[in-house]
Amino acid sequence: MLTLDPQQSQARTWFEHLRDLICAEFEAIEREGGSDAAFDYIAWDRVDPSGEPGGGGVRGVMKGTVFEKVGVNVSTVGGTFESEFGKTIHGAGEDPRFFATGISLVAHMANPHVPAVHMNMRFLRTTKQWFGGGADLNPPLPIAADTEDFHATLKAACDAHDPAHYPRFRDWADEYFYIPHRKVHRGVGGIFYDHLEGDFARDFAFTQDVGRAFLDTYPRIVRRRMDAPFTDTDVAQQRAWRGRYAEFNLVYDRGTLFGLKTGGNIDAILMSLPPVATWE
Repeated sequence: MLTLDPQQSQARTWFEHLRDLICAEFEAIEREGGSDAAFDYIAWDRVDPSGEPGGGGVRGVMKGTVFEKVGVNVSTVGGTFESEFGKTIHGAGEDPRFFATGISLVAHMANPHVPAVHMNMRFLRTTKQWFGGGADLNPPLPIAADTEDFHATLKAACDAHDPAHYPRFRDWADEYFYIPHRKVHRGVGGIFYDHLEGDFARDFAFTQDVGRAFLDTYPRIVRRRMDAPFTDTDVAQQRAWRGRYAEFNLVYDRGTLFGLKTGGNIDAILMSLPPVATWE
């Protein structure tokens, strides 16, 4: 079992609280859609390469009428990076010991008019410590009003802390969530930030507000589109788009690589993959 200091414990507690808020809201949407689907939670433990206990987490998955598949994971892990991988992590070049706690969410929706979404936030410590995260919207059939709602809500959260945050983190998301071999962006963007360090209280408060902004905007978008009629052509477009989403997560996503390289739970790491996708 990991021993946490006050900052580590504070971050972990918030991510678990945010998980509970999000899952309750998603289950409420399922009930509105006529389903009694609920999250299935599975706890997992990690063993560090040193042989010592390395923390663990809880994988939450729900498959329902509105959410074809949604996963919400929380994890708190620590130990020692493998030497070569550690050299790629901020602050771990000289000392491979690390701590990480965070939340990761991916939702794939039954109705093609409801955008899929990704959200991730984390607190890491090596010889440095920082927050990172963000959220991005991934509609198979983009609707301008939904894109504007998502971005406006995230912008308001950013502007409350620093007016420079939103343009910087929006552009960072556009750069990061890009599929080079397809020469297309994964979705319609959002915000992405990393290595936010220097003042724990300030950076933690910002990260909390990003989580609250996600909880504000995404359920609203889901409710707006979940009953929209759709065609077989719409479903074909959704499944083809999901194939590109899978390509990004398996080839380029840093969170996937971090989980695999640090002995995370395989099912939790790959919960981001869509339930049905096509490559034509």
